[in-house]
This record gives sequence, C-alpha cells and structure tokens, in this order.
Amino acid sequence: MSEKQSLPRILRPSNSKGIADAGDWVDANKLAKTDRSLGLDIRDLRKARGMTLSELSKISELSQGYLSQVERGISVPSIKALHSISRALGVTISWFFQNQVTGEDPAMRAWVVRSGNRRKLTFNTGIVDELLSPNLSRQIEMLKCTFPPGTSSGDVPYTHQGEEAGIILSGKLNLWIEDTHIVLEEGDSFAFASSKSHRYANLEDVETVVIWTITPPSY
Repeated sequence: MSEKQSLPRILRPSNSKGIADAGDWVDANKLAKTDRSLGLDIRDLRKARGMTLSELSKISELSQGYLSQVERGISVPSIKALHSISRALGVTISWFFQNQVTGEDPAMRAWVVRSGNRRKLTFNTGIVDELLSPNLSRQIEMLKCTFPPGTSSGDVPYTHQGEEAGIILSGKLNLWIEDTHIVLEEGDSFAFASSKSHRYANLEDVETVVIWTITPPSY
C-alpha cells in the first residue's frame, strides 16, 4: 500500500504524527438528529485531503457505495462507521459536530463560526489547529495555529500546490522560504507560493499563535 493510500494528506509535516487522544466521543442522539451537512462535511474534508472515494473506502474498510450514500445524505453513518471515516481522514468524530450551536439556524453554519464552537484538532506534537472557516467547501481556509515551544515542521523543507499567508498574533515564528530565513514577530505577516520549499519552527520558550490562510484548503 502506498503512502498516499495509507495516510490522509496532511498539509504540515509537523502534524504527520497524528492527532492526540482527546476523548473522542459523540452523543448517539446528536448523530441521529444530524442532517445532510454531515455528509457534506465528510465529502469536503475528503477532497481537502486530496483523497478519492475509492481511497477512503480502502482506508476506512467501508464500501464505496455506502460512503457515497453517506456523503449525499442518503445514509446516516453509525458511530462505528463514523469513527472509521474520521480516523481515515485524520480527525476525531467530534470534529464533525463542533461547529454547531443549539437553537441557531443551521444555515448559519455555512457562514459563521462562533468562538466557542471552532473545529479543533490537537496533534501529538502539541500543535493545535482551529478551523476558523465555516467549512472546507470554499477555495480558501483560515486556521488559528498554536505552536508550543520547540515545535516545528521538521528539518526537511516541503512543497505543495497553492499559496499561503498569515499573521503572527503572539510569540515568534522562524520561517524558511527556499534559502531565506525570516524571524517573524507579533504583528508581522507573510505570504508566499507553497510551491517554494519551506519549513517553520517556534524556537522560543513561549507559545506562538498564528492566523494562517491556505489555498486550496487541505486542513
């Protein structure tokens, strides 16, 4: 099995060690009451990962036909099936339910993310990604990335399709773009083509917080 088939596509190598165990759970009643948006979220995340339906089927060990029905909102996955799907896509089950506000018009989820309902992933490296975009169906995504001291994307630069930009909210971020080393401080911003080799690190003894925008979405 190739690397692409065995793992979902994760944009930042710093997150490749996987998600931390964060007590992944979901209320069965909440799952029973879900609407078509769950299937759309699964589809959008799969596409953001650069994964075909066939690849998701192989990794999750669920049939391609069944997954197609889930994505189209024809079938509601069981908790066991959703666990297989979420792990194959590199998220927790709860990720699909975080951007929900009780009593609010469900249509708002397409436009707004309330501060207390961000989709959040904590990785084994200690890095935390919060999705600020309402979903992954658009051409751009926005993240709040928190880097504990000593975290990085690794010593080897990487490239991918698209562009990215960001602003440092607090701390410092060391950014290498090709042969140029840049130290970004609070209030500094950046933008570059992702096809240029790059890597980053927080070399300070305090955490660094960055608002990061990426196109196309890959979360």
